[in-house]
Amino acid sequence: MQRWRGLEDIPQDWGRSVVTIGSYDGVHRGHQLIIRHAVERARELGVPAVVVTFDPHPSEVVRPGSHPPLLAPHHRRCELMAELGVDAVLILPFTTEFSKLSAADFVVKVLVDKLHAKAVVEGPNFRFGHRAAGDVAFLAEQGKTYDFEVEVVDLYVSGEAGGGEPFSSTLTRRLVAEGDVAGAAEILGRPHRVEGIVVRGAQRGRELGFPTANVETLPHTAVPADGVYAGWLHAQGEAMPAAISVGTNPQFDGTERTVEAYAIDREGLDLYGLHVAVDFLAYVRGQARFETLDALLEQMAQDVQRCRELVAAARDAESA
Repeated sequence: MQRWRGLEDIPQDWGRSVVTIGSYDGVHRGHQLIIRHAVERARELGVPAVVVTFDPHPSEVVRPGSHPPLLAPHHRRCELMAELGVDAVLILPFTTEFSKLSAADFVVKVLVDKLHAKAVVEGPNFRFGHRAAGDVAFLAEQGKTYDFEVEVVDLYVSGEAGGGEPFSSTLTRRLVAEGDVAGAAEILGRPHRVEGIVVRGAQRGRELGFPTANVETLPHTAVPADGVYAGWLHAQGEAMPAAISVGTNPQFDGTERTVEAYAIDREGLDLYGLHVAVDFLAYVRGQARFETLDALLEQMAQDVQRCRELVAAARDAESA
């Protein structure tokens, strides 16, 4: 899959294509419906499928300081889109100047002049251009002028997550913030993932017999609520069952919020300086302070056993 950053990266000889535009944070199951439809339409027309997205999130430029917690960084979104069959991703730097581009100019400069759109696939509430003035009806009118089709796909599927609310990135962020990682996974179609570099912490886990990878998360990451979770630690091409702690470590009067993952039944791991990923499978318990160190160690042993069981059950269900 090709990745372009900015309009100037698009090959000069790029031909017609099917395009879909959006932030697509998380590439959740609703997003997947739109992207799959775009890919299928591209295959029918015999042209590439292109996703157009933005960096940073438009809200940060339009309303500074309002950047939402991100469900997935751009490289992860690209991986997920490639799995769906997307041929190219165009990441447009979202600047103040770009935010002033009218909907009509966006159509000409991006869809017509550069991507030579043959079809554009969007959700029903898609908005674009300065002050979000453009919608799917306007896009369809422009399509008549510039010879591209517009197809609208309803992305609002729902399930048990959020009490039956339609799936969305906003709902997913809320569930992650509440610690409902199982609900978030239902919307995403996979566990919520946090990535970053393993850095040296206080190394108390090592002293206590539970050495953890202290993950310095990427900027604006959507980190689950404080507590203990079962999941996986992805490092060096391997997915290891893990007990994950999120919080400030109140037992030792910590103040900095951290994400730490203990690779269950693994010894001698040296992950310092490596980029790793942590997948959250299930919430186990909230953050707590214990009366004694022995009580903490006993609880940690119970947590690890519970996480071991939850990961094993998930693997059994997957292979069934």
